[in-house]
Order: sequence, then structure tokens, then C-alpha cells
Amino acid sequence: MTDRSNYQLHLILPVGTQIVSRIELQSPTGDWSVPRGAVGEIIKSPDDGAHSYLVRFTNGVEAALQRHEMTIRKQFQREVTKPENDAFADLNLYDFVIYRCVIGSRAFGLDTDESDTDRRGIYLPPAELQWSLYGMPEQLENHATQECYWELQKFLILALKANPNILECLWSPLIETKTAVAEKLLAMRTCFLSKLVYQTYNGYVMSQFKKLEQDLRATGTIRWKHAMHLIRLLMSGVIVLKEAFVPVHVGDRRDFLLAIKCGQMDLAEINKLRLSLHKDFDAALAMTKLPDRPDYESVNAFLIEARRLAMNNELA
Repeated sequence: MTDRSNYQLHLILPVGTQIVSRIELQSPTGDWSVPRGAVGEIIKSPDDGAHSYLVRFTNGVEAALQRHEMTIRKQFQREVTKPENDAFADLNLYDFVIYRCVIGSRAFGLDTDESDTDRRGIYLPPAELQWSLYGMPEQLENHATQECYWELQKFLILALKANPNILECLWSPLIETKTAVAEKLLAMRTCFLSKLVYQTYNGYVMSQFKKLEQDLRATGTIRWKHAMHLIRLLMSGVIVLKEAFVPVHVGDRRDFLLAIKCGQMDLAEINKLRLSLHKDFDAALAMTKLPDRPDYESVNAFLIEARRLAMNNELA
């Protein structure tokens, strides 16, 4: 049993929870019985996990059950509808990566000798997997190798929402894998740029600055790396709106940003710089030539074509 399952068994289920009995129940006198798999409702919960629940079953019988003798009904449904033999279990989905790039400090030009190499990208699974009941994960993630690949549709949706991490993937200067489908995507990457960048980037910055303030109150210090990326993201957002281009490598701003990362600027100074950059961001929004919304139609047409290529095994 997994740690998660053990944890769930120690949670006290509330009155009204529908359950499925894992065991067969029968009265000592034989007056009533409840078959294994019977559905009931908890009418009294214990104070701790060591005692029994009182359950009323659909036939009116009330009986005591320990937590391990029953399953929450919705959880039971998930268990029994899960395929016994996953026909795609032996597939290595990493074989279907169509785009791989390096992001993070190495792509930003902010790397040091201790920096990891973070890889991100896109995978496009076989059509049979997309159509099947087995489904496909929205992303493949390997923490050991610092890799993450989004399923194509998920990647496109995030890009249309102007997710900064996703947009930086499309403009990364360090590309390691690029199929013909990925080439087409990169050729149309400006379709994802719109005024929505202003709202999305500002939202990220506001959330990060709030966390910095919380860290300062709780610990007396802040995570300087996060402060650096907050400023970097604002600088990037200004350029996106002005030039319809997502800058990834920081260029001659490297020393300035690394100084922030090393704690050479206090939070008050960072906040002053942040507010100044917000003004620049506001001004860039007023002057930008980017459209109000991204080009959903072109991106949708690309996705449909990519699915057709996957169906015909023409992704090379």
C-alpha cells in the first residue's frame, strides 16, 4: 500500500459519505446479511481511526465497519474502471518528443558552474493513445534529469494564455531537438503573442512579490533568486510588448541581475525598481502593436494538422 493510501486510511470520513463494503457482513443470528460490494452511507463517524464507523446500507441494515473494510464509493468506481492491462504501458513516451530545448539559467545566460541544465519541450503521442480510454498524460516529468515535456495540445493552450515559461520555450536560443512539426510551430510562434502578456506577466510578478514579502516577515530574509527572476520577467514583458519578441538571454543585464541574486539589493530597492518597471510596462501596453487576443484560429489549424500527421505516422 502506498504512503498516500495509508494517509487516506487515517483520515476521518464525515457523516453522509457513501461507501462500498470490502467485506461480507452477516448477523450472528443469520437475520440479515450484507454482500461484499454493498453500498452504504456513514451515519456516525468515530473520533479516531482506531474505532468503527456506523454505516446504513441500502437494505436498511446498520452495521459497524473499520476504515480498511470499506472504500469511498467514487474511489471504488475509479479502481474498477481502471484498465487491468494498459496496452501502452510498454511505450516510452519520451520517444515521441518533437521539440526539446534548454531553458532556465543556461538559456538566460545567468548560469554558473553549479547551475543545472533544465530541459523543456513538447511530445506528440501516437493517435491510438489519444483516442483510447487509457488517455495520455498532459506532461512527462523527470525530476532526476530536470526534464519536462507537455503534450502538444496542453503546450499550445498554455502558450495562448501567455504563460511566460512556455513562451520562453518557443524563443529559447538552445534547441536540442526539432522535428518538422516543431519547425512549423516555431515559424508561427508570434501567433501566441497578444496584449494578454501584460496581464499574465503582471500576475506572475505580483504573486512572486507577495511571496517575497511573506518570506521576509516569516524568516527575516528573501529568496534572492526569485527576486532576480521577478525583475527579469518585468524587463522581458516590456520588450515583448514593444518588439513582439520574447527575450530569453539577458545579454548585458547579466551582471545587474546576478547582483540581485547575490543579495546586493534590499527588498525596498527591488520594490522601487519593480514599480519603475511596472510604469514602463504600462507605457509599452499603451503603444504596443500586438493584438488584443492571440491567433487561436491559426494555432487550432496547426494542432489539427499535427494530429493528422501523427495519425499517418508522418512526424519525422
